[in-house]
Amino acid sequence: PHIKPTMASDQPSFFTQITARSQSINSLLCVGLDPHRIELSTSPDADEQTLCTAAYQFCTRIIDATHPHCVCYKPNAAFFESLGHAGNETLRRVVDYIHERCPGVPVLLDVKRGDIGSTAQAYAEACYDGLEGEGVTLSPLMGWDSVEPFVTGKYSNKGAFILCKTSNPGSNDLLALPLQQQTTLFEKIATLANEWSQRAESATPSTGNNDPPRLGLVVGATDPQALSMARKAAGPKIWILAPGVGAQGGDLDAACLAGLNEDGTGMLIPVSRGISRANDPGEEARKLKEGINEARKTVLKKRLKCKKSDGDVMIAPYQKEFIEFSLKENVLRFGSFVLKSGRTSPYFFNAGLFSSGSALHKLGKAYAASIMASDQLVDQDGKVAFDIVFGPAYKGISLGALVCAALYSDFGVESGFAYNRKEAKDHGEGGILVGASIVEKRVLIVDDVITAGTAIRESFDLLKHHNATPVGVSIALDRAEKRSLDDPLSAVQAVARDLEIPVVSIVALPQLQEFLRESPDYDDELLKQVSEYRCQYGV
Repeated sequence: PHIKPTMASDQPSFFTQITARSQSINSLLCVGLDPHRIELSTSPDADEQTLCTAAYQFCTRIIDATHPHCVCYKPNAAFFESLGHAGNETLRRVVDYIHERCPGVPVLLDVKRGDIGSTAQAYAEACYDGLEGEGVTLSPLMGWDSVEPFVTGKYSNKGAFILCKTSNPGSNDLLALPLQQQTTLFEKIATLANEWSQRAESATPSTGNNDPPRLGLVVGATDPQALSMARKAAGPKIWILAPGVGAQGGDLDAACLAGLNEDGTGMLIPVSRGISRANDPGEEARKLKEGINEARKTVLKKRLKCKKSDGDVMIAPYQKEFIEFSLKENVLRFGSFVLKSGRTSPYFFNAGLFSSGSALHKLGKAYAASIMASDQLVDQDGKVAFDIVFGPAYKGISLGALVCAALYSDFGVESGFAYNRKEAKDHGEGGILVGASIVEKRVLIVDDVITAGTAIRESFDLLKHHNATPVGVSIALDRAEKRSLDDPLSAVQAVARDLEIPVVSIVALPQLQEFLRESPDYDDELLKQVSEYRCQYGV
């Protein structure tokens, strides 16, 4: 009586919901709902109805307490089925409660189905039409046939986590078996998650733009090495469900280092007993979320440390990504450009062309990453050396706002934001400064580039005049070239020397040169031109 077919266009895709929810509450916590009989506080000889009532109350109590911290709920169907014929109805009631109590929080049905043909189709209908879940867990060992009904056709907006390398020790018996080409079965499954997602997209195109892949992976947090190998095989866009933290003894820090993508996301940490058996499930969920976020920040900090390239220059992932999207937006161009100084440069950078929402979002993340990678602005404990982000009028205003927001969203760094007007306002609140108070505060100045350093010096004097302490400057590009052939310093170096504060850039000319050396998209002639320019003018 509850079966109600769901059309693909009714709601965003499962993994789109996961991504949106994770971003909105800054969490990677998945709460498991496992009503073990031993936890239902009923007598050993309790009848079926009593057990089902207790199971429902058990689950709703956890949902009420944890929903502010939870990305998705994962009820385990086995525990409901064990309650008798009314168990499935109880599971449906729990799913309904989640949808009513927690709009926007998807339900992942932990069913681990694995069959083909009409049987697989029937399982999909039971999960999606009967129980109205948004996603499922599946066994992929019977191939694409066993997965297809769950993510195509009218279920193209659904999603599935396929078992890849599970958290139990016995998973090595099969999933870790070696295959040809020095790979393992679970690595092959990780690769198939992408291939099958593309096949599903071809069969039934998504209604949304840039939807994530329809398949994710279940990889145990108890085996960080396998988690790292699975992430490498699957790529950064695949979501990973990593059980095993808590009761099974998985190391949270090691799991995050191995499984998070470069953005510090793409992985859900499911916890069941650790929450349900806590005296205060809501408080335990909050602590788990914060613990996961601390691990994420640690991982991002480690990854921001540059790795040695084949040359003498060091490039971090965020720097490579910044160069790539700057080229895509035509902010960075290669060619022949006559600069204000009269020099003919083989490249040109115009930050004003970052003019779309997606580009500005990436720009803010790149600034934040460069700041958090700086030993001069962040101490060993991850604490920043500033209280306020200041954007000088005019370009710096929008940049400062982006940086302030990205520091909070990506690293949990809460700072104030302030900027100045070119002319003092003689009405309203008046004055030349807007935003957070800078009085007796440590201030980081944000701008796009430093050409002569005039704007930065003016901002420095303005901040000092208002009893603030400038502690550093953050810019997008350091051209790293001499102010003149007779002057050994660049404009950036001169500012750092004269004002006695560090200047941190997302990239500099040496990173740009190394990018060209590594990239297959640019010929040796362009690299030669940039190298000669650096040799002639570089500091």
